[in-house]
Amino acid sequence: MHPVEKFCRRLDAINMAVGKAISWVSLLMVLVVTVDVIFRYIFNITFVFVQELEWHLFGVLFLIGAGYTLLYDAHVRVDVFYQNFPPKLKALVNFLGSLVFLFPGCFLVIDTSLHYTWNSWLIREGSPDPGGLPARYLLKACIPIGFSLIALQGIPLMLRNLLILLGHDVEETISKRGAH
Repeated sequence: MHPVEKFCRRLDAINMAVGKAISWVSLLMVLVVTVDVIFRYIFNITFVFVQELEWHLFGVLFLIGAGYTLLYDAHVRVDVFYQNFPPKLKALVNFLGSLVFLFPGCFLVIDTSLHYTWNSWLIREGSPDPGGLPARYLLKACIPIGFSLIALQGIPLMLRNLLILLGHDVEETISKRGAH
């Protein structure tokens, strides 16, 4: 195994562990939504904090799980042409896409969200709605963390595609090996 591939697997392991841990949030979200629907439609009762909890859980799941999704190459993409490209052209598209779009986009969001998140922490921001959730700053902290995890996963994506472009034999990607 190429030393770069070993390095890539170490970085993959980070998002794999994060993804497995954050997957439990989806179960919690299903339970919260189910209880909310039962209370709303059977008992005609609704709570602001439960509705906020639903979108907070979704936000955490989406943001923190995005790097894991990139690990398995499961992001939405328009594959009209890409799916028929030869492997080296796919590698070139992925490599350039990482350099031109993925990393600059992640760094832009991280840079702009750090100040936003820091201000929220300083004032210990909570919900503006009566009966809403406290600690909204925790949700906002997921923005730079989530995009950092995406950027971190972009490193193995870019390096593996560079190896392909340089003519090295790269083992199957995790998406083709299947989820663990």
